[in-house]
Amino acid sequence: MRALPLGVSLVSPSTTTTTTTSINPPLTTFKKSSRVSNFPKSGSVHSGKFFPGKDRGICRASQVVDLFPTVSPEIVVREARLEDCWEVAETHCSSFFPEYSFPLDFVLRIDRLVAMFAGFSLPNGCRRTCLVAVIGGSADDAFFGREDFKIGGFDGKFSFNKGYVAGILTVDTVADFLPRKGPLRQRRTGIAYVSNVAVRETFRRKGIAKRLIAKAEAKARSWGCRAIALHCDLNNPGATKLYKGQGFKCIKVPEGANWPQPKTSPDIQFSFMMKLLYPPSAP
Repeated sequence: MRALPLGVSLVSPSTTTTTTTSINPPLTTFKKSSRVSNFPKSGSVHSGKFFPGKDRGICRASQVVDLFPTVSPEIVVREARLEDCWEVAETHCSSFFPEYSFPLDFVLRIDRLVAMFAGFSLPNGCRRTCLVAVIGGSADDAFFGREDFKIGGFDGKFSFNKGYVAGILTVDTVADFLPRKGPLRQRRTGIAYVSNVAVRETFRRKGIAKRLIAKAEAKARSWGCRAIALHCDLNNPGATKLYKGQGFKCIKVPEGANWPQPKTSPDIQFSFMMKLLYPPSAP
């Protein structure tokens, strides 16, 4: 899904830079065990029987993978805190503007930080929050800071085990990109809007986006919303498949209607998608 501005944008990045900056988060490495006596040195295992002398030299890496599955760190989805601000900006820029290199990528991140804080000034009665998917953190981490202290919509709390931000999502009830209501074009209520869904390349295809969307739906329900909506780039079939798999439906824009769309490049076409939020079923 394309990015939506969270506030005032200070810079308009040039498209002349061609170098790509990649972010490589620290990964845990595991030593290979030197104990291999459980595997036959010459022979193969087939249908539970050992056939000596056959299939010599065949790599049995798949057998090792089956015996020692990949250990994935815990993924926690929560509201963003002040300590997450830089990583939120990094995730946003590296996902939506991967082709920019230093110093432009650094300027973009600073601009995104300013836009995030400026964009959290909300109309009366509206809500907005930024959700983050954190690798290696815990929902029960000890933290310090006041529970009710917020800056720009971010919790003013600091964790002793923060983790690493791998994905982001913004959900709000501002309705800037929803069709207006009635002849007076009043702001719609009761519909949450999702934007800025991004997952770092290293952590994609691990279900992080689905967990972010599920958390956004839960947040929207807690706000009393009856539906949740978003815009999806028509040239991004992967995102369309993701949202449809989560229950979103494409809404046909009436002919001649001037529905608002994200403020991006004019040649980008969007589909408007919506999902009804039913109250959670009783156990």
